[in-house]
Order: sequence, then C-alpha cells, then structure tokens
Amino acid sequence: MDRHDMLLSPAGVDALRTALTLARFTANGIADRLGPQATGAVARNDYRAALRATEDRDRLATLIRVFICDQSEPEAAVAAALAPLAVDEALAGGIVERHGDGLRAGVDLEPYGDEWWVLADVPASARPGRPLHAEHVLGIGGATQTLISATVRPTVDTALDLGTGSGVQALHLGTHARRVTATDVSERALRFAATTAALNGQDWELLRGDMVAPVAGRRFDLVVSNPPFVVGPGTTTHVYRDSGRVGDAIGAELAAAAPGLLTEGGTMQYLANWVHVTGEDWAERVTGWFAGTGLDAWVIQREVADPMAYVNLWLTDVGESADPQRMAAWLDWFDAHKVEAIGFGIVSLRRSGHDQPVVRVEDLRQRVEPPLGDRIGEWFARQDWLRARDTEGLLAARYRAADGLQLRQEATMGDDGWAVDRQVLAMPRGLRWSEEIDPLVLALVGGADGRLALRDQLALLAAAHDVAPDELAEAAGPIVAHLVERGIVEPVTD
Repeated sequence: MDRHDMLLSPAGVDALRTALTLARFTANGIADRLGPQATGAVARNDYRAALRATEDRDRLATLIRVFICDQSEPEAAVAAALAPLAVDEALAGGIVERHGDGLRAGVDLEPYGDEWWVLADVPASARPGRPLHAEHVLGIGGATQTLISATVRPTVDTALDLGTGSGVQALHLGTHARRVTATDVSERALRFAATTAALNGQDWELLRGDMVAPVAGRRFDLVVSNPPFVVGPGTTTHVYRDSGRVGDAIGAELAAAAPGLLTEGGTMQYLANWVHVTGEDWAERVTGWFAGTGLDAWVIQREVADPMAYVNLWLTDVGESADPQRMAAWLDWFDAHKVEAIGFGIVSLRRSGHDQPVVRVEDLRQRVEPPLGDRIGEWFARQDWLRARDTEGLLAARYRAADGLQLRQEATMGDDGWAVDRQVLAMPRGLRWSEEIDPLVLALVGGADGRLALRDQLALLAAAHDVAPDELAEAAGPIVAHLVERGIVEPVTD
C-alpha cells in the first residue's frame, strides 16, 4: 500500500505531530494538566472536572476538550491548537468535523503512552444513535490490550499483524521487529493504520486482503492477530467484528494457516472465541484445531460468557442493542447448535521443529503477573527444557521450589484433633496456579531446595515411606514434569 494513502498528506501528518508535541498532548501531559482526580474521572467517562480544568482553552486544553471530552469548540481555538496543521486539511481528512457553531473530533485521536498516538473511529458510546460505519475502525479496547500484554517480545527480523485495524499491534511490533507487515480486509482501516504509522515515525508494509491471503507463501518470525472473532451464524455487518465465517471457524482457520506462516522457531499468537456445546468438551474441540499442524500450542481460556450476555455485549458494541430481531436470530442460532457458552482466550503457537508437538488447552482465569507475554515465553522455554530430557535426565536434575510458593491447608476438627482434608500449593507470582496435592508431592516440593538431584531426593523419600526407589522414580517423572511446566518447581541450572 502506498504510504501516502493516509487520512492526511505526509506534510499534514508531520504538521499534526508537531501540534501534538508542542501541546504535550500525551498521556502524561494530559494527566499532569488535569490532576489525578480528573484523570481518573475521565477514565469513567465523567468529564466534569476535566472541563473545569481546561476552561482557559490554551492549546493543550482545547485538544483535551475536543479529543478527550468530545466537546465542540470554536473554530479559531481548534485552529490554534492544531497549528501548523491547517483546519481545511484537518476537515478534509476527517480529523475534525463541523458540529453546531464549532468543530469537534472526527476521529478518536488517542494519546497512547507518552510517545505514541493512535487514530481510530469515534466509538459508538461517544455518539449514541449514530450508526457505525460498516468498516468501523476500532481504537484501543480491552481485547487490544489483552493481545498487547500476551504477545512475546523477542527481537525478530520479520513480524506480521493480521487484521491490523488502527495499527496498535503493529506499533508494538515496530519496537522489536526489523520489518513489520500489516494486513486488513478494509481499505478504510489501512488508511487509519498508515496514518498511525506515519504519525509515530514508523514505516510498515500495508497489504489489503482477507486474513492471510495477502501474504500467501511468505513466512514471518512473529505473527499476531486480533481478528474478527465474534461467534455467530456468519452474518457480516461490521468487518472489525464479523469474519463471515460460521461459528468459531476463524480460530480453526488461523490455526490451519499457521504452519505456512511461521519461520523455524517462529511464534503466532491470536485472540479467539470458541463455542461450548452441550455434551461436548470445549477443550477437546479446540485441541482439534491443531491436529496435523506440527506446532506447539498453548491455549488459555480467560473468560466464559453465556449466549444472552454475549449477544448483548456485541450488539451494544455497535449500537444495535435496540434491534430485537437481530438478537432473536442470533440467539436462535446458538440454540440450534446447542451452544451453552462462549469462551474467550489467547492462542499461542510455535514452530519448534520437534516431531511430537506439545498441545495444551486449559482454563487460566486467575490474575497473572503481567505482562502475560513474558509468562507465555517462559512456558515455551520450560517445554524446551523438558523435551530435551528423558526420565533419566529429569532424575539427574536438581530443582528449587518457586519463590514465595505457599501451602494452604483445609482441615476438619475431630475427636483426635485437626484432620487435614485438602492441601493446595499456590503461586503468588507468575501464572499464579493453585494445585491440590497429596502428601508425597508435598514432600517432594518441600525438599526441592536445589541441593540434591531428584534421584537422591527420591531415594530419601522412598526410605521414609517404605517404597521401592524405582517405583517412586517411575511415578515421580510425570509429576515433576507437570510441576516444571506449571513453574511450581524450577530446574537449577548453575
């Protein structure tokens, strides 16, 4: 895509960047101007304190009122705030629009961190009753932030953002990839993404097409995607949400495409929804997506919604909540396909080159230590460590319990005092897993202080519990592998 195909001319983009920089229209600049109370209120869409703090209407105040508080302001004030960008070009590019006697935001111009800005469409919530464009371009929402946090961040040569929208994921890729490619089915979205890239001094290859079609035959070191993953009958009304695929097929389609997209050692991560069908195991369903791919896969389910809540969420998202026929048709489709719930989560795939890939599909709904991407990278590293060792290798290694590991017990008072009913190991850091364990595993973890090889530790346990050492070693192998995978015990490498 031609880099000049933007909302503004290249000179206009430079002028807008100059205006935003001069005003210090950044997250920190706005917070400093408004103060913590007003800043917190703005996050809740309460603009009263922010409007009181910007009544002087200097350059920064005007930009806050227009692009943060969605106010119409006098043209002269907006012109002064946007200078050196001419108002005529800002109007032609849709950056601002006429409203009443003044100008208001025509786009969502969001300061992102203290050095970036993201351009997207004004959200439905800001303009009630105004229907969203079929090619509406989303800004920074909850799903966007989930993928940002979950993405692994190695330094790579090539990176791909499938379905880039406003370009937020590509912005982050540009900090650790030498070359960034971004695709979208929407020409309109690509104009926003091109403007976002230029405004932030980045240069991406932008290609139009449906999902992987524009990059057929090419491979990348890192691929990310926040696709149109919404589950339903395949009706398409808004391209950011609706893929045109029936049910959760977009998630399976991306899994099938992953082997052809990744370089050796490459990683692909994407957000997905999947259906929970009555009488079926959702995890088995999703596991089937990766059959024959040859890729390591870790799928973590972060949320589950019932059909009514799900339909309400997505209809409200595009301002269609007052359409009872649309709701009924969607819910009827769920009923017809016995969908009792819809899961949301993160799919992480890796081309490891091993003959026997590791595939895990599981619930991980607890809060984890951010960023999740670091935790995902550590999980794959632990898989590499485990795969490089047979049972003898596991027995020869030394282990240390994770820092801060906690033991929680539940006990019942009886005639003979307290009787322990349940013992749970809990990780206060990392993935924060909780695991119910038996006394033998408790003894194994309790003795993991990094000094003895597992084989020697098991010999002591066998003697204490009057068990044959070989039998204990055979049973302990899979247990220790699981504890390592979870991060509950860590191999000592020094």
